Amino acid sequence: MTPEQVAAGSKPAVLELGELFSRCPGTLRRARMMGIPGWAFYVTGRAGALGDIRAETVAAALGFLAPEAVADGWDTAVRVVRPLEVATANLTECCRWGAQHLDDLPGTPRLTALLERVVAAADATGMPLFAAWRAMPLPEHAEGARAAVALMLLREHFAGAYLLAVRAAGMTPLEAVLAGPEGEAGAAACGWSPPYPPVGPLVRRRLWAEAVTDRLASAGFRALRPAEGRELIELLTDVRERLRAGAASQL
Repeated sequence: MTPEQVAAGSKPAVLELGELFSRCPGTLRRARMMGIPGWAFYVTGRAGALGDIRAETVAAALGFLAPEAVADGWDTAVRVVRPLEVATANLTECCRWGAQHLDDLPGTPRLTALLERVVAAADATGMPLFAAWRAMPLPEHAEGARAAVALMLLREHFAGAYLLAVRAAGMTPLEAVLAGPEGEAGAAACGWSPPYPPVGPLVRRRLWAEAVTDRLASAGFRALRPAEGRELIELLTDVRERLRAGAASQL
């Protein structure tokens, strides 16, 4: 497999697995313990790695969230706690989730090794959030924790690459969200308010942006041999299926 093919094949699982910790009840409890709402914790937990910056800069870095919604979450949080403290708490929760859910899975040590090689080799140019998170020190070094952090980092890398690709395609972030699989529901979840622009003419541009995203993200995957790329996709698929099955069994 080529690096671009490995990036494309890995992306769906990485995007899903890399944010699971943020939906965990334990993460939401951490937000309450810090005295801030869940949305404020999410926004500041992601962008707080950039330090003490203005909400406008945060919105530019996050890209796909509505600036007004970003400002609401960011300003609410920074009145109570420093952004870097929220980011550190977010990272701690990511490690806790990984240790709880990934430590005992049979493929985790190998998955961790492959993911960390990709993250280390990834090009952070034009991706300030990914660069800031990659520079954050790990609070825990158990296999599951490292795997969870690597997944979160790689997810931020894909998100940063997609933001660059969307702008190169001549689309706004809102247009990209609307043209995505969740459409207007996704736009509303990201804080955008109607009325929304028509989607039809945007779909082809979004598909082009997806291909460019894979190209931009492929640099990190060049650290893997072709067989290792296939192995990574298989491991990611297996982890995703195991976690889905575990979640379904608890319903």
